[in-house]
Amino acid sequence: MLRPFHLAIPVHDLELARSFYGLVLDFEEGRSSDHWIDYNFYGHQLVVHFDENMKLNTDKSINAVDGHNVPVPHFGVVLDMSNWQLLADKLKEKGVEFVIEPYIRFKGKAGEQATMFFYDPSGNALEFKGFNDLSGLFEK
Repeated sequence: MLRPFHLAIPVHDLELARSFYGLVLDFEEGRSSDHWIDYNFYGHQLVVHFDENMKLNTDKSINAVDGHNVPVPHFGVVLDMSNWQLLADKLKEKGVEFVIEPYIRFKGKAGEQATMFFYDPSGNALEFKGFNDLSGLFEK
């Protein structure tokens, strides 16, 4: 059984985070306070913590992968291909600005996957991957 992970990230505006994670990504909100909010992140626990000293980072680190500049650090989840496509379509409909538009990476090679990257309102980078066959997740 895969164990749920817990990830806590800083945000500069709790209400913007609530709107983004709750309304754009449609994550179920759990416990919260005036300084943090728990979300159900595909069965994992994502917590956004208000940081009054957070400054939006406009000088992003990147790493070249498959001809794209991938933001680092980033986090996300691996989905089956049909759920990845549903998410990609929903995000496009909601007007999310992608850093890397949804596409198929490593097409025809080991580890072929769908991917997309975007930032939350506080500049945290997210990546969602999709696989036709999840057994290829760690394929070389």
